[in-house]
Amino acid sequence: MLNSLLLAELTESIRLPENAPKPFTAVSTDTRKITKDALFVPLIGDRFNGHDFLNAAVSSGASAAIWQVGQPLPKELPNDFQLYFVKDTLAALQQMAKTYRQLVNPIVIAVTGSNGKTTTKDLLSAVLSLHGETYKTQGNYNNHIGLPLTILSMPSSTEYLILEMGMSGYREIALLSRLATPDEAIVTNIGESHMEQLGSREGIAKAKMEIREGLKDGGSVILDGDEQLLISYRNEETFTVGFSNDCNAVVSFIQPSETGYSFTYESAGRFEIPLLGLHNVKNAAYCIAVAKKLGLSDELIRQGLDTVSLTGMRLERQLGKRGETIINDAYNASPTSMIAAIETLKALPHFKKRIAVLGDMFELGQNEEAMHRNVVQAISAPLTHLVCVGEKAQWIADEWNKSANQTIAMYATTSKSDAAAYLQAIVDERSAVLFKASRGMKLEEIIQNYQFNERRND
Repeated sequence: MLNSLLLAELTESIRLPENAPKPFTAVSTDTRKITKDALFVPLIGDRFNGHDFLNAAVSSGASAAIWQVGQPLPKELPNDFQLYFVKDTLAALQQMAKTYRQLVNPIVIAVTGSNGKTTTKDLLSAVLSLHGETYKTQGNYNNHIGLPLTILSMPSSTEYLILEMGMSGYREIALLSRLATPDEAIVTNIGESHMEQLGSREGIAKAKMEIREGLKDGGSVILDGDEQLLISYRNEETFTVGFSNDCNAVVSFIQPSETGYSFTYESAGRFEIPLLGLHNVKNAAYCIAVAKKLGLSDELIRQGLDTVSLTGMRLERQLGKRGETIINDAYNASPTSMIAAIETLKALPHFKKRIAVLGDMFELGQNEEAMHRNVVQAISAPLTHLVCVGEKAQWIADEWNKSANQTIAMYATTSKSDAAAYLQAIVDERSAVLFKASRGMKLEEIIQNYQFNERRND
């Protein structure tokens, strides 16, 4: 909540009048999420103008609004409703967030990367919350609008603020970093997401490393020490974590179990995570690196890692109605993360059937066909079934049909309903079923479909 003192600072930062109203309970750009006495910030997009919805904001309980000069006002407003005029409402929102971050002054950890941002954020939150009041990005509020809203929604008593930073092009991470001014930063990896906009993995690395631009003096950027594309970015502010011996912190003696992994981090001893996927060992190691830099004890770090609760659809393990194990990793996908998910499925012990349900991957650019076909390199025993769903996933199916190894049953379709019907026929209590695709595919609908034995139109 923005109390009177903080509100006074904020209003000064965007040149608002001196007669500020009572404290706002929240700041929102969405009239559907307005709460009583909230500040409404209408934004202007390509297909919408938030100023058109001021009356809806008032009806939902907003007590004030930032207003862009030149936008027409409704004819009738409550007498006590406050309007503050600015040149640009988006710039005002961002400036408010920057000022509020400085006033609350938590330790800020920024997390970016092609894959693993959300899991790393959740791991950090589990550990840091044992040491002090911790607030983290909710959902996918990780862009030039979502990040300011995240900052403005943190309690004024926050001690640790964990901010996820997403992007689709150059200079976006730079903007977010300058708004957040992180004390520590993490770049989880360099994959293929947004290849369509940035052209190459080298371009993606360049964009992700913009996170350094807002880094506080004395802060560090935790990097994947096994990523060759990041070698040229190493300097006195970077700290590398990985499996190779030239990393600043080496992760070794990795041991899988039915529920996760244990591993050794440098001289700090053994750590355990209740997470599937070898790549999550590295995500946990980034978390350990940050926590140790912030002075947390190894025992507290172990306790936090052991109790982590992940955001849904990130290698989320579920029990199906037939007794099968469902691995719901359908939130998003790139070639790197899809192959990692397949390897995770293959590593699961004690299943007679291992079924990979793979869908389209988006925003891969001009090489998207080759990238889909390349996934086939990971399709091997002990997988028993491959299900390809979607138009682009047919490239995976076609490449598999060309392979000499035909011991894995393959089913290809563009229909999620047909895929669900196929799964209904083959899934039993001895099955482990992976679902992996880009967000636009909404592949989790297949889980709901075959679980409840319904047929729906796609």
